[in-house]
Amino acid sequence: DIKTTAVRKGDEYVINGGKMWITSGSQADWMCLLANTSEGPPHRNKSLICLPMNLPGIHIAKKIDKLGMRSSDTAQIFFEDVKVPSKNLIGEEGKGFTYQMLQFQEERLWGVATVLTPLETIIQETIDYTHQRKVFDQSVLHNQTVHFRLAELATEVELLRSLLHRAVALYVEGNDVTKFASMAKLKAGRLAREVTDSCLQFWGGMGFTSEVLVSRFYRDLRLMSIGGGTDETMLSIICKHMAILPSK
Repeated sequence: DIKTTAVRKGDEYVINGGKMWITSGSQADWMCLLANTSEGPPHRNKSLICLPMNLPGIHIAKKIDKLGMRSSDTAQIFFEDVKVPSKNLIGEEGKGFTYQMLQFQEERLWGVATVLTPLETIIQETIDYTHQRKVFDQSVLHNQTVHFRLAELATEVELLRSLLHRAVALYVEGNDVTKFASMAKLKAGRLAREVTDSCLQFWGGMGFTSEVLVSRFYRDLRLMSIGGGTDETMLSIICKHMAILPSK
C-alpha cells in the first residue's frame, strides 16, 4: 500500500513519505518513484517520477540485512519535503499504476528466465557430487530415490522453460500475457524452492554449510516467491483471468 505523496506546487513536486525494500537504494544515483499525486481511486492517483538521490530531504535509513541475495543492497528510505522539478514526471500524471503493472509482466518473465540456469546448475552439481560421494561402498546417486528425483526435477525445469518460451513469443507478437507470465512466475518460485531443497538434502551435511553453491541458491532463490509479486498475488491474478476470483 503506497503512502508516499508527491504534491504539485508550481513547477515542482514536494515529496513526503518512505520506501522499503529498495534495490540498490543505498548506492543508486536515481530512483524511479511511484507516489500518490492526487486523492483519487488507488488505481488512478499514482504517478512515476524520476528522482535524483542526492536531493535534500532524502534519508537512507538503513541497508537491510537479508537472508539471501546479500551482494545486492536493499535499503529503507525516507523523504522529507523533497523538491523535484515537475518535468521529472515519467509519462502522464495518474498513469503510474498502469505503467507499473505493464512493467511487472516483463519483470516477471525476466525473473523466470534468470532462474532457469541456476536450477540447471544446481541439478548438475548435485549429480556430480552424489556420483562421487560414497555411502556403504556405493555412490549416493546409485539410489533410485536420488536419481529418480533428479530426473523429475530436470523435467519440471524443462516444462518451465517451455511455458516461458510460449509466453515470450506471445508477448513479442503484442499479446497480453498477464496470465501466462503470472503462471510462469508462480511456477518458477515454487520450483526454485523445490529444486534447492531437494538437492540440498542429497548433499547431506555439506549442503548445510556456506561452502557449496546449493546452500547459497537455497537462500537466494527463496526471493523468487516473494519479489516482483508473491505466489499468492500470482494466484489471484490467474484466478481473475480464469473468472473464478470472488467479486468484492
